[in-house]
Amino acid sequence: MRLVWGTVTSVDETSASVERLTVLVDGASERHRAVSFPPLAGACMQGERVLCNTTAVDLGLGTGGEHFVVARAGEGVMVDDPVPGHIMKLRYTPLQRDVTAVEEPISPHHDVMVAARSLDGLPVVCCGLHSQVPIVAAAIKERAPQARVAYVMTDESALPLALSRLVPRMLGAGLIDETITCGQSFGGGFEAVNVYSGLLAARHVVRADVAIVAIGPGIPGTSTPYGHSGIAQGQAVNAAGSLGGVPIAALRISFADERPRHVPVSHQTVTALGSVALAPAVIPVPELAPLMAERVDGALESAGLWARHTRVDVPGQALPDMRGIDVRTMGRDFAADPAYFLAAAAAGRVAAGE
Repeated sequence: MRLVWGTVTSVDETSASVERLTVLVDGASERHRAVSFPPLAGACMQGERVLCNTTAVDLGLGTGGEHFVVARAGEGVMVDDPVPGHIMKLRYTPLQRDVTAVEEPISPHHDVMVAARSLDGLPVVCCGLHSQVPIVAAAIKERAPQARVAYVMTDESALPLALSRLVPRMLGAGLIDETITCGQSFGGGFEAVNVYSGLLAARHVVRADVAIVAIGPGIPGTSTPYGHSGIAQGQAVNAAGSLGGVPIAALRISFADERPRHVPVSHQTVTALGSVALAPAVIPVPELAPLMAERVDGALESAGLWARHTRVDVPGQALPDMRGIDVRTMGRDFAADPAYFLAAAAAGRVAAGE
């Protein structure tokens, strides 16, 4: 971990939940991008001194390519933003934040959540990566434009929902209708203590027709079978299944990833669905070119997924209407890695009732 003081040279983007800055940290010769969250540190100004966590940049991590503001120099009260609730997120850290959880007694939805026991057959698309969410949502909306779609974000990767550039674009384009942040993640339209109550809130408070469960931006990995955030996909399948929902698992497929462990079906998907997921799920398999399809079929068969899960073949090799949202996975677009996009779209099409 490395904390370094620096100076804000410009405030490039600002909102109530996130600011994107340019900073010059002490001892550096070049300016660098930084992110600050006003609910944690208050609003930044040009010329202000800020304490930055530079660890991810120093390690050369992809998604962590920005510094993060820990605190601003100054005097007196820096943030004064109390809420009615008493649930803490980022608990027992210097930046712990009070939120009003959808379940707690002070919440206007407490009575609904007290009675909530079942998802009543709600389709729940369980994703392995954040970038799958807009593709899934676009496929749902293309088939069922009036469907209410809730994004339920878990806490195995980025914790602030505001870090995502995709979420505000999805909301603005109408691809998703509401957000729920679970566990230690925060900043959604609703806060939930865990993914189980988050799903129940999607069904009974948001009145969603489909829920999409996924981690936030970034995915920690260790090149080991279980040491990665993709495990969350299997946990989401279990949560949806145990609550009486219909788990639909989006495959992570690629023929363009330079890492063999993610080709043709990511080892993270195989572990999440083959070992972690104990509840049965529907697994949509997209239509691919014959040689690609043969390799995917072989990988899925050898993983033993069909002993527990149900395969659904989904025709079509076109990307759904993304409503102007540019989506990439590891820097690759649809043209560079069509199988990835088609697999996510297949899950959305099944959730919409195709």
